[in-house]
Amino acid sequence: MPGKLQPEILKDSVLNFTGALRKDLLVGGGIGEDAALIKIPDGQKILVAASDPVTGASKNAGSLLVHVNANDLACKGADPAWLIVTLIIPDKLGVPFIKNLMKEIHEACKEIGASIAGGHTELTSKYDSPVLSGTMLGMTSYELSAKKISEGDYILATGHAGLEGMSIIANDNPKLFKNIFSDKELEIIKSWEKDFSVLKPAKILREYARYMHDPTEGGINGALYELQSAGDFAIELYENKIPVSELTHRAAGLLGFNYLNLISSGMLIAVIPPEKISEAQEKLQANKISSGVIGKFIKGKKILFDTHEELWRLI
Repeated sequence: MPGKLQPEILKDSVLNFTGALRKDLLVGGGIGEDAALIKIPDGQKILVAASDPVTGASKNAGSLLVHVNANDLACKGADPAWLIVTLIIPDKLGVPFIKNLMKEIHEACKEIGASIAGGHTELTSKYDSPVLSGTMLGMTSYELSAKKISEGDYILATGHAGLEGMSIIANDNPKLFKNIFSDKELEIIKSWEKDFSVLKPAKILREYARYMHDPTEGGINGALYELQSAGDFAIELYENKIPVSELTHRAAGLLGFNYLNLISSGMLIAVIPPEKISEAQEKLQANKISSGVIGKFIKGKKILFDTHEELWRLI
């Protein structure tokens, strides 16, 4: 039946899934609890909050919801701690769909040490597709901002262009890749869903960066456009240095899309001052994270980036 879930169904299908256990979550989701109570950890001064929906994926949507929100926090130098989840689910999918989705969100939160602090869940007859939205909260002592970017700062990238979009297509619409990849190659692309998190490189680079950003919708071109627009300097882009998988490059050539405009959660862009760039890359390498300098900030005319998203056309 449409509407809020009954308490006994809510307990079994939603409230049993709490993510990581955190002592600072004094009151989390519960029957009759309208809001969470969170104790701010000692020594922390800055609360970081980010909110994102998931609309372009069906398989693994719960895990993706966690990671896209956690990535936004990581880009501000924060450790994701508390997630608020809103699920508006078509009644034709029913409670089993909600329970499986919450299991997925629960497991992803446990991986990154975040608690599910609360939210809202209901069945509806108004929508044909699920509506998922997450709000992630965390604390930091860093103040990373595009306003701090200076002339000569380098743009460092980890991950590879289009990995999220390629994985979504491989999982949700594999027929598109039928005549391009072998079964083994298709499984490799599907497995990129495990690489959507940028928490590890972000935790390393927050010690060196002035600013960090993750390329989501619009891909790396969209992210660079936003980065350039937020500051006072133009970007000198080293396009041939942008990391991309041979598999993505092959698909782009055969299907006629620009992988620089393909949604790319799992990549991380960091703005690093020149005197810190070598140490930052060495620290990444020591942690087995590949990276590349893909540009720097200069005075001059700003690049006109194409920011359309290729995923929607492809699926």
